[in-house]
Amino acid sequence: ARQRTLAERLRRLEDKRIPGDLDYAQVKNLSSEGIEKLSRVRPRTLGQAARIPGISQADLAILMVFLKGKV
Repeated sequence: ARQRTLAERLRRLEDKRIPGDLDYAQVKNLSSEGIEKLSRVRPRTLGQAARIPGISQADLAILMVFLKGKV
């Protein structure tokens, strides 16, 4: 149920923009793998980030909360 709720929220936030200059290392609690992959790919939206292989749902949730606090 929790994963379904997260998936529904991610669908709603598919087009949520990620600042191009975001330093993922400054996003607390992101996994090392998440930081590495997000920094390399530099997705423009949360939806693009969700499609990066190796990015966990936990990393997406953390990024989603971080972005909500910024905008």
